[in-house]
Amino acid sequence: VDRLVASCSTDKTGLRDKAVILLLSRLGLRGGDVVRLRLTDIDWENGKIKVCGKGRRHELLPLPQQVGKAILRYLQKSRPACKASELFVTVPPPYRKLSYQAVGGIVRRAIDRAGVSSPACGAHVLRHSAATTMLRQGASLASIGSVLRHRSPQTTTRYAKVDIGMLSTIAQSWPGVASC
Repeated sequence: VDRLVASCSTDKTGLRDKAVILLLSRLGLRGGDVVRLRLTDIDWENGKIKVCGKGRRHELLPLPQQVGKAILRYLQKSRPACKASELFVTVPPPYRKLSYQAVGGIVRRAIDRAGVSSPACGAHVLRHSAATTMLRQGASLASIGSVLRHRSPQTTTRYAKVDIGMLSTIAQSWPGVASC
């Protein structure tokens, strides 16, 4: 993920793409969540972002400083003055909200630029990455499910892929059984 973020240029397109990638990877947003974000969904004073997810449910999530800074930089230096209420718009005119496919394209191009090998190259791969990162940092599956806005704990377990290498460093061997 760090390589994807670092691959974004500092031009108008790069500033937008960096903010999108950070939202996907740090908050685990879906591509559709990013597309639906509006300028009014960011509560700068309280460091929160309102996300309209599946089923049009609205959730308030914390806005990490790195993500907030990237969005602010995009707004100040890149986002064109236009009538669109959506946070992210196309770079060339006519300005309109991004499509879900455009968000996937942002991720695919970043993966290519960064030279990252990934079995999947769409926006959803960063949602999985966010869950795995939270798990590695010690977050509980319940906490991860809350951030990802899952209704079922079983859904969260599919997203939070377990790092077998990490587990092998902490796994206790069975008494009387040789290690693999």
